[in-house]
Amino acid sequence: MKPQVFKQVIKMANGPDITIETGALAKQAHGSVVVRCGDAMLLGTVVSGYSSTGMDFLPLTVDFREKFAAAGKYPGGFFKREARPNDGEVLTMRLVDRVLRPLFPKDYHNEVQVMIQLMSHDKNVMPDALAGLAASTALQLSDIPFECPISEVRVGRIDGEFIINPSFEQLEESDLDMMIGASADSVMMVEGEMDEISEEEMIAAIKAAHEAIKEQCEAQKALVEKVGGKKETREYEGEDEDADIEAKVAEFTYDKVYDIAKQGSGKRERSTAFGEIKEALFETFDEETVEEKGKLISKYFNKTHKKAVRDVLLKEGVRLDGRKTTDIRDIWCEIDYLPSTHGSAIFTRGETQALATVTLGTSRDANVIDMASQEGEERFYLHYNFPPFSTGEARPLRGTSRREIGHGNLAQRALKGMIPEDCPYTVRVVSEVLESNGSSSMATVCAGTMAIMDAGIEMKKPVSGIAMGLISDGDDYAVLSDILGDEDHLGDMDFKVTGTEDGITACQMDIKIKGLSYEILTNALMQARDGRMHILGKLTDTIATPADDVKQHAPKMESMEIEGKYIGAVIGPGGKIIQEMQKETDTVINIEEVDDKGVIEIAGTDRDKINAAIERIKNIIFEPEVGSVYEVKVVKMLEFGAVVEFAPGKETLLHVSEFDYKRIEDPSTVLSVGDVLDVKYLGIDPRTKKQKVSRKALMPKPEGWEERPRRSNNNDRRNNDRRSGGRRDDRRGNDRRRDDRPRRDNDNNENKSED
Repeated sequence: MKPQVFKQVIKMANGPDITIETGALAKQAHGSVVVRCGDAMLLGTVVSGYSSTGMDFLPLTVDFREKFAAAGKYPGGFFKREARPNDGEVLTMRLVDRVLRPLFPKDYHNEVQVMIQLMSHDKNVMPDALAGLAASTALQLSDIPFECPISEVRVGRIDGEFIINPSFEQLEESDLDMMIGASADSVMMVEGEMDEISEEEMIAAIKAAHEAIKEQCEAQKALVEKVGGKKETREYEGEDEDADIEAKVAEFTYDKVYDIAKQGSGKRERSTAFGEIKEALFETFDEETVEEKGKLISKYFNKTHKKAVRDVLLKEGVRLDGRKTTDIRDIWCEIDYLPSTHGSAIFTRGETQALATVTLGTSRDANVIDMASQEGEERFYLHYNFPPFSTGEARPLRGTSRREIGHGNLAQRALKGMIPEDCPYTVRVVSEVLESNGSSSMATVCAGTMAIMDAGIEMKKPVSGIAMGLISDGDDYAVLSDILGDEDHLGDMDFKVTGTEDGITACQMDIKIKGLSYEILTNALMQARDGRMHILGKLTDTIATPADDVKQHAPKMESMEIEGKYIGAVIGPGGKIIQEMQKETDTVINIEEVDDKGVIEIAGTDRDKINAAIERIKNIIFEPEVGSVYEVKVVKMLEFGAVVEFAPGKETLLHVSEFDYKRIEDPSTVLSVGDVLDVKYLGIDPRTKKQKVSRKALMPKPEGWEERPRRSNNNDRRNNDRRSGGRRDDRRGNDRRRDDRPRRDNDNNENKSED
């Protein structure tokens, strides 16, 4: 029997409506939903364990996958099977996780797995914008404890008008691409890239997105009511609580932590001091209590530590390292640090340091995007590495983490708009975080900017970045510029903003408290602008403009365009010609057909060799223009003329009749092999169907000279005989002989005058 299906429709102003439905699929999951927009369909499910894992955090896993079958495609690779998630899928997982995680109860430590998969793809729908809606709806249909519905939408802007969940084509025209995650009451996550927009424009975009999210949250509630109402929240084993221990911990540690927090010490010194307080705290308890309640004591210590640090900032206006709220840590920069890279730079801000390198390549080095919903290439991309030694830790390396992918993507989005559209190179930036104490992703943006300019890439404008924080007790708040790692952990907001002197290029915001007002958000953005400008000044003091040229050992790149009909001639049979050309000129040559044209890239470290390759390609595609004059070289002499060469491999006959206006019996008396002369190209001879060039056309015409028809050759006469039945016209023959006599007389007269 067909199951009963419940549906709710969400009306969209600028695209297909969104439908959320449940009851047909994945009914053994604790919550499941199908989200549909156009022909795009996502299945969202959630399952949670019924017992605590014993961990002191929420073991939440968000998994998003785009099935290739959804778009009628085969997965790449040898096994033709979806394997580990690609970067695009990981970025979507992070977007959903960051909004969901704060809304689970603080003491809920049961394992939670949210799975979202694209089952059907629509080329006009971007599925990542629907993932948050799918995850939240599945949770609302379950009995898992979760505070309230949330959703995520993408917002773009075309001609000043905001568009919710734009298509791929619309996004190409948009001057911003932002993902907003929120509940009906509070904005919780912002991430995106922009074309140097103002702070006010960014706030307006967030507000437009939030209005759409409110409608989607109401739709989730309506669907739950259709199903039969919200399920009763399951019971779960919460954390142990002990008011006496909590009071004892607060009494013993609060003042001590408070005093250390206002001393303005360094990270290592501060961590050591806090560790000593914790050790002393445990010594106040007997062994039996420590064994039984050790985790609870640590929990209360962390709670007291957090409160004391926040109170110091709000009451004293002093941060952990002694700075004021608007102060930026000391900065030092250096470029061209690594001699063998194509570009390099170090950016150090306080105890955070990033070393960025730039590698220049050809189109063959582009990053290939192969997803069910998207295919293409990136000619600019950035990789971010966060080794354990950067925080003084020793832990195993297990591949690229989701955090590294996310931070690298943010830095890439910050910089990519400043790479010129006509940049001939594929540009890869790699950031190695060597020290970390707050905002290594923003250090990556700053180091990346300088490394790109050091590499000689004509960057439109330099970009700087800053991470902002927030401490709020509900009545009072403080916005912090250039936050430390501890301020990120203990604070209420982590807001990263990048931009040029003219506007914002990217942002990432995570808000940990409800009801953050737009007034606070605006203040944070304006304070962030002041910080960005300060840091930008440090960058431009180090390198004000891009280097005049790429480094000597870096590849030089030249591009040229040819007619599509010549592509095969340049490549040659089986690639023979282009391979020989690359070998002989020590270059890398790529050819791509674009709009019936051949776009050619020539890369090499020696400009002379690049120019030689360009010359060879020009020779291959050379076609003379009628009426133009060319310098040619005689490569062979014949009885009836000379073979001349326009370009290597491009030869034609200069007939003796085109040597001069006077009659020449022996061509070798005028020209020899190796002679260089100018000729005029007359086009294709309609009689011989071959190229015709002339030397005499460049000479002054003798007075009284008249052009006469050229004498027919024997073949022509035989053909004429056939057409006339073998009869000869003696009168025409006599006329022809009479025509010849003046020419001989002229020749004789000319010879006499020359004598």
